[in-house]
Amino acid sequence: MELSENLARKFADIALGHVAREYPHKLDHVMAGESDIRHPRDLHPAFFGSFDWHSCVHGWWTLLTLRRLYPLMPQALATEALADTTFTQSKIATELAYFERSGARAFERPYGWAWLLYLHHEAERHGDREWGAQLEPLAQALAQKLCAYLHILDYPITSGTHGNTAFALTLAREWAEPRNSELLSTIDRWSLKAFGEKKDYAGWEPGGDEFLSPVLTGALLMSRIMPNGRFAAWLKTLVIDNGWLARECRPVIVSDRSDGKIAHLDGLNLSRAWCLFAMRNRLGADSDWNLLDLRADEHLARGIEHIAGDYAGEHWLASFALLAVIARDEGRA
Repeated sequence: MELSENLARKFADIALGHVAREYPHKLDHVMAGESDIRHPRDLHPAFFGSFDWHSCVHGWWTLLTLRRLYPLMPQALATEALADTTFTQSKIATELAYFERSGARAFERPYGWAWLLYLHHEAERHGDREWGAQLEPLAQALAQKLCAYLHILDYPITSGTHGNTAFALTLAREWAEPRNSELLSTIDRWSLKAFGEKKDYAGWEPGGDEFLSPVLTGALLMSRIMPNGRFAAWLKTLVIDNGWLARECRPVIVSDRSDGKIAHLDGLNLSRAWCLFAMRNRLGADSDWNLLDLRADEHLARGIEHIAGDYAGEHWLASFALLAVIARDEGRA
């Protein structure tokens, strides 16, 4: 499985089909009175599509990433036209103003925050457009909020859903590394304290409606922070020596893809694949790590078959498939 142009077109067609689709929509909105009853497009003029705010943000990350990798495909031109009318100063200012509302302190924290930073990281790679500059104020504001959040978060959130701390910090760290030394050092210190001494994982995943692996997201974050040798030893004590990776880390089944919660499990297959491929890329050619490749391939093959077909998964799964495929290609280039 590689990111061929045909696969890129498929991913892009899916994302183009939902980033500007306002309904159905699951709005996360605290209302203080009748005047706060608004349509999604009114509250979020840039990110009103894709069923919810965070899915719209990472749908745009998908589109911009594919535009960079395959700039001549027809979907890249469609992406450019839509992005030029989406990432405008006025629309992003309205998005930023929403985060400053009194009832929005925890809005999209930390998942949506991290995806917005990741989108900005990608947007700045497109030097022929102003997308990165337009997103800059929102990205900087959310980076500041994330740094402050880590100072009050005493324990990691290790659920397999949107609150997961390690997933968010992995994306945010990539944004911070070339841009924000304060956030970078805060992430690293906080993460080492939270995860650095973990070992012998025996959690009960998969959760029945979760799309992230608590242990693999934590491990991927550590792979970005620890030196490679230390990380390899840490990972062995976490999931290798106790047999968890061999015994428990198998692709999951999905009983009903029309159920938005159950459909999260397709995302678990894809996010596990991403974590495993990305960690394998840090560990070199040592054959001791071949099991990571095997498990990653199994999960990707199971998950990528179901990225379209029902809007419960279609509005978000392509982004996780793209993460996994890119990580796989990087390791086998």
